[in-house]
Amino acid sequence: MLSYKLGLEYAKELDQNDVLATYRERFYIPKNKRGEELIYMTGNSLGLQPKVTKTYIDKELSDWAILGVEGHTQGETPWLPYHEFLAENMAMVVGAKPIEVVVMNTLTANLHLMMVSFYRPTKSRYKILIESDAFPSDKYAVESQLRHHGFDEKDGVVLWKPRHGETLLRYEDLETIMASQGNEIALIMIGGVNYYTGQYFDLKRITELGHKYGCTVGFDCAHGAGNVNLDLHDSGADFAVWCTYKYLNSGPGSLAGCFVHERHAYNKELNRFTGWWSHNKQTRFNMRDDFDQLPGAEGWQLSNPPILSMAAIKASLDMFGEVGMLALTEKSKQLTGYFEFLLQQLGDHTINIITPKNPEERGCQLSIQVKNADKTLHEKLNEAGVLSDWREPDVMRCAPVPLYNSFQDVYLLVEKLKVILNDK
Repeated sequence: MLSYKLGLEYAKELDQNDVLATYRERFYIPKNKRGEELIYMTGNSLGLQPKVTKTYIDKELSDWAILGVEGHTQGETPWLPYHEFLAENMAMVVGAKPIEVVVMNTLTANLHLMMVSFYRPTKSRYKILIESDAFPSDKYAVESQLRHHGFDEKDGVVLWKPRHGETLLRYEDLETIMASQGNEIALIMIGGVNYYTGQYFDLKRITELGHKYGCTVGFDCAHGAGNVNLDLHDSGADFAVWCTYKYLNSGPGSLAGCFVHERHAYNKELNRFTGWWSHNKQTRFNMRDDFDQLPGAEGWQLSNPPILSMAAIKASLDMFGEVGMLALTEKSKQLTGYFEFLLQQLGDHTINIITPKNPEERGCQLSIQVKNADKTLHEKLNEAGVLSDWREPDVMRCAPVPLYNSFQDVYLLVEKLKVILNDK
């Protein structure tokens, strides 16, 4: 564990020694009305725009203008196979093989498509296990799947809860649930990194436990992709889904990612919804052939994708390909370690960091609980030039993202927080 020091000069020294420091210059940093850069700590909600993104999108707009329909097959990045240009870097980001990943649709749409294939309930095994404070969209999705199959969502959802007075989940409690209800659970679907606490789960441990009881296992990695080393292939998970507009910096509402483990790649017996983009590429445009499913994650596609959104994703993924997840996660641990140190040095007993203290069990987010605080604390930070994220009843989520946040950002955030707390 690194030892840290107090003072602005030390923060500047950390930035000078940061091998990723120059990447900050490759992003647009939001500014206040006076033209001063804001301290942006909400990359866990919406990542900042890489300056090169416009160039990537403009290129496709130019090809559209010049080539028209021929852009599908001509040009440097023809549109017909465009999703293939994203596969290698996306696989690197989530720890998978290219055949296991595809960029398509949006997050919850992909989750539903995965549950069509991997949630196959019976009268005796139909329950779905999720964490008790799962992201609402996940909860709504699994409840609707239960209703779709004719089950009561109140009976069908099994919640993995923290113990009384605690915020983090314990694996021993999950094991207890599985020992008592494992034979009734058809699917375990957990957020890989919990959006509220920032707890990063052991995906392999959960998968092995679920498979031991005959369950399929999937993960929503919206807060994990581009943030932590997910190692999806080695985890053994059946599937995973994630968005690309948080840590992957692809723009608001952009396309999502999907992982299907290699062992399912050639299984044509798996039930699924299909469309012409999951059909054999060689015969797709014959139009009248019987459906011939593509192998791998590509076989879950439905329609030809929106190229302009994919261009924005490619712009970001190319940068991830340069940097690599190892360098990103190393800086992430340094940033959050420094952040944690500074908060502790405040000596304010109203502050409680609910994110795990172990760097291996969190990404770049720290969730800060402030006793007796309300949203006015968050609003005062915003007025002071800090963009953070408030979650009721009393938690601020702050994510110093290693691609564009600096150690000086972290230092100034804590200094501004200290002033606000002292003025209470």
